[in-house]
Amino acid sequence: MRGRWFVGGGGAVVLGGLLAGRGVLLRQASAVRAVVGKPLGEDAHRADRVWKRSYGDPLDLLVLGDSIAAGLGADSPGGTFGAQLAKRLAKVSDRAVRLHTAAVVGAESSMLRAQLAGLPGGYRPDVAVVVVGGNDVTHRVRVGESRRHLAEALETLGALGVPVVVGTCPDLGALGVLPQPLRTLARVASRQLAAAQREVALEHGALAVSLADVVGPFFVTRPDEMFAVDRFHPSSAGYKRTAKAVLPSLLVALDLADHLPHGHHAPGLPSSRRDAGHVPPATAG
Repeated sequence: MRGRWFVGGGGAVVLGGLLAGRGVLLRQASAVRAVVGKPLGEDAHRADRVWKRSYGDPLDLLVLGDSIAAGLGADSPGGTFGAQLAKRLAKVSDRAVRLHTAAVVGAESSMLRAQLAGLPGGYRPDVAVVVVGGNDVTHRVRVGESRRHLAEALETLGALGVPVVVGTCPDLGALGVLPQPLRTLARVASRQLAAAQREVALEHGALAVSLADVVGPFFVTRPDEMFAVDRFHPSSAGYKRTAKAVLPSLLVALDLADHLPHGHHAPGLPSSRRDAGHVPPATAG
C-alpha cells in the first residue's frame, strides 16, 4: 500500500472529535509512510505458473487486486497469496492449477478495470479471486466509489461466466505499526468498506470472505509470524493463513464443495455458487 494516508473521510466515516486532532494524524501518517513497504521494495514475487503440474487437467485461477493479492511481503514465489491458494486448490481438487496474477502493488478498486483489460485475449479463467480495498481506505476513496468499481469488475467477470470470490478489505486496525488515534480511524474505515464490498459481492452472485473476521485475529495475536518485516504486509505465513480462509469459498465457486476436507466447511457456507447471495455475514470461507 503506497501513497498518501487518510486523515479523515474513507467514505462516510464519522470522525467527530478526531478531526480536531488533524495535525496529530498528519504527523502520524507521515511517520508511517516513512517506514511502510520500504524493506520490501515495489514488486512482489512473480508466482505465475502451473502449480502441481503432475496432477494434469489444470484449473485456471485469476487473482486481481492490490499488494495483498499480489503477495508483497512473501519471502518466495511459493509464499505469495496466489501460489498458496493455487497449491491448496490443486491438492484438494486433485487437478493442476494455472495461476495468473493480474494484481498490482498499490492498486485501488478503480484499477480493477485496467487489470481486467490487460488480460490476454480470449483468456477465461475457471475462477477469479479479488482482494482489494486497503489502498482505497488510505487514499480516502469514498466507499460508494469503491463499491462502484468493484461492481463493474464483477459485472465484467459475470458476463464471461467466471465465478468470483471477494476477500473483503482487511481490518487495518490490526496494524500495530499504526499509532493511535490513526489506528482507530483505520479500523472504522476499513470495516465500513468491507461491509460494502460484501454487499456488492453478494448482489452480483459472488462469494465474500471477511478477511477481517477470519484472519484478522491471527495478525493481532501473532504479529511476529503473520507480518512481513515492514509490519504492514503479510508474511508467507500470513498469506498461508489467508489462503486457507479463502479456499472453502473458492471450492464452492467451482462447485467443488464436496471436496472440502472434513471440518473445513464454514457454518452457513452454501453448497454451490447458486446460493452465493445468501451467505451470512459470519461465513468464514
